[in-house]
Amino acid sequence: MSTMRTLFRLILVALMLTGTACPAPAQDPGKIVDQYVKAAGGSKALGKIRTLTLEGVFTNGEGKAGTYTFDTKLPNRYYSELLVGDKNLIEAYNGKSAWHQNAAGELGTLVGPEGMQLEAAAQYYNTHLVNPKKSKMAVTFVGHAQVRGKDALQLEVSAVTGMKRQVFFDPQTHLIAKEAATVGEVEEEILFDDYRTVDGVKLPYKIELHRGSEKYDISVTRAVVNGTVGERVFDFPKKSQVQLPDLKALFKEIDENQKVTDKIRENYAGSQSEEETELEGDGRVKKRELHEYTFFYLNGHVVTTLVKKDGKELSAEDQKKENEKARKRVEELQKREAKKEAKEEKARQEGKEEDKDEPGIEVFLRVCQFVNPRRERFRGQDVLVFDFEPNPDFKPHKLVEKIVQKLAGVVWVDEKAHQVARLEAYFVGDAKIGGGLLANLQKGTSFVFEQAFVNNEVWLPTYGEAHIGVRFLLVKGIRASIVTRYWDYKKFNVETLSTIAKPKGAEVPPSDPTKPM
Repeated sequence: MSTMRTLFRLILVALMLTGTACPAPAQDPGKIVDQYVKAAGGSKALGKIRTLTLEGVFTNGEGKAGTYTFDTKLPNRYYSELLVGDKNLIEAYNGKSAWHQNAAGELGTLVGPEGMQLEAAAQYYNTHLVNPKKSKMAVTFVGHAQVRGKDALQLEVSAVTGMKRQVFFDPQTHLIAKEAATVGEVEEEILFDDYRTVDGVKLPYKIELHRGSEKYDISVTRAVVNGTVGERVFDFPKKSQVQLPDLKALFKEIDENQKVTDKIRENYAGSQSEEETELEGDGRVKKRELHEYTFFYLNGHVVTTLVKKDGKELSAEDQKKENEKARKRVEELQKREAKKEAKEEKARQEGKEEDKDEPGIEVFLRVCQFVNPRRERFRGQDVLVFDFEPNPDFKPHKLVEKIVQKLAGVVWVDEKAHQVARLEAYFVGDAKIGGGLLANLQKGTSFVFEQAFVNNEVWLPTYGEAHIGVRFLLVKGIRASIVTRYWDYKKFNVETLSTIAKPKGAEVPPSDPTKPM
């Protein structure tokens, strides 16, 4: 199953989610947010902020002095730097990937919760809480809390990815007194004080930053609204970047290698879980389901059989039904493959070149442009990493091109193996299916896919994640997260015979697809 096919499968799963409405929360946080927006300068002034810069000095817990820089830029750029001597602590999101530099000077792309939290921070700080719903952020009221011995109103702000930030408001001034979030495994708290007006906007001039066991007392010396902040501020330092190889040749090798990989995968089966969490508009969980499957590959596709639901094994009768579904799926794929082969043979006889029925990674080469190439270690392997973003000069025609042109993200490529080790992508704009009449995958919807080298023979998927905002038929809207995990890969015993009809030239699984050898 190719990387592109996996990406589009995640999209299809997202489109099939359904749910029912639940009552609204007892306390509406909208008033608290509106009071903050008004106190901070009003929606008109906050909405005009394109860039924001805070610069200052600080002392840390050891009494050492340093400099502080904080930059944001629409639509989703974020940069935070603490410089002590020759040591830079940097966290940044450049609109495609999150990265950091630690005290040892080591640079790296952030993945998992760390990366998603920086992406969420970039979104949060650029919206200034003006119309959170439009920005696909859910805001819920948590309760009353204490900040520096004073009462505060605590709200929870959730991004589409599920990343959460706690925001505490002073009930007297209505300004933000404190923020708290978990970045990876590190707890981070930021306290704000001494607000002053800059170009009609209230900004803090005293910031107390707690990051794990470290503390930084920051005094802002310069605050600028809508100053010049270049894109290079948010990108990987030039010195860490490398020359991109011939991407046309690399992508061609990846696609050709995928054909070989798909064939080898037909000898493997494994287990898979899908955890689906559907959310209310305010971020509360509406429904959560956990399904476990066994699966195997056939003609480049996955055949799954449900074996558990919410941790419980199926009854004998239900399992029989699921096995029958798998058998019918095999027959369907066999018929489809036969038609495909016949069509390809006819095209060859007529001297025509048959169009590919599956999109490959080469579509990215046509539709996107690539920036920030660097070499890193990922899961113990040397990889080439680069960001991608829509190519504004490309005019899409096919549906797959129109969808890919809405994507930005980052790719980890094992050049020696000619495989994509990890792909992160998110929609920079709404992706309309059927002109938006059937479905509209909303801006901010994101996907993650990982695979690894198994049994010293073949690359197989290990992890998938999707955070979706979708609207059906211009009416029904759904926010959901899907996390897919793969494990327990086993190779078929090639001498095992199957009661399932065997496609020509292909190895098949044992008669019971829920029990691979």
